[in-house]
Amino acid sequence: MLHPFRAELHVHTVLSPCAEVEMIPPLIVEECELRGINLIAITDHNSSANIASVQKAAQGHQLTVLPGMELQTIEEVHSLCFFDTLEQITEFQKIVSVTLPPIKNDPDHFGEQFVVDETGDFIRREEQMLIISSSLTLHRAWQIVQDLGGLFIPAHVNRKAFGLLENLGFVPLDIPIQCVEISRHLKADQAALQFPQIAGYPLLKGGDAHRLDELDGMNEFLLAEPSIREILLAIEGKDGRTVNIRD
Repeated sequence: MLHPFRAELHVHTVLSPCAEVEMIPPLIVEECELRGINLIAITDHNSSANIASVQKAAQGHQLTVLPGMELQTIEEVHSLCFFDTLEQITEFQKIVSVTLPPIKNDPDHFGEQFVVDETGDFIRREEQMLIISSSLTLHRAWQIVQDLGGLFIPAHVNRKAFGLLENLGFVPLDIPIQCVEISRHLKADQAALQFPQIAGYPLLKGGDAHRLDELDGMNEFLLAEPSIREILLAIEGKDGRTVNIRD
């Protein structure tokens, strides 16, 4: 049986230095409930340390929290990396961590990077600067995500800052990209007209939520369960699975 899911697959927490202090696990869960969002992915910059806390906060609620990450590759392109399990993203994090330049974060300049528990209480500061490029190339990052059983989607490809089209000018043909994300400010029916490079690619729309009011949930899926395999089937329009964008 297929079930509807209203999804926001691009959510930051207080671990991302550009996120507001309100982006703590219980408030994220509460806001999703208020907006009828029942599927999210936590996608902090180059880090996964707050995912388990959001998952714990979501226990007992009608909200599935997928592990994810917004990876910044050596090309200075942001891509969303999604997984089904904490074990998968832990393995991915081990690889990403050793590819980040060992530079300490400057909270006064870039913002704080807080690791918190399920109630939002402080655990520690992340000292590694997260707003920085990994040494992973797009192709290598895609391959690692594939090997771990995840899904790799270039993020907000239409944006000038860290967007695929601004930085490369094209969608690389040596990577079998299955889908691209557009930002919430671009209407889906206008995307290919404004950016012909993505014509023919399935689209998702991301709130890139750094504040609670940016939890838009503009993707409506019909899935058997909230999993990477099912999301991919919906992107491909197979076996009755679908995804529609609310503009």
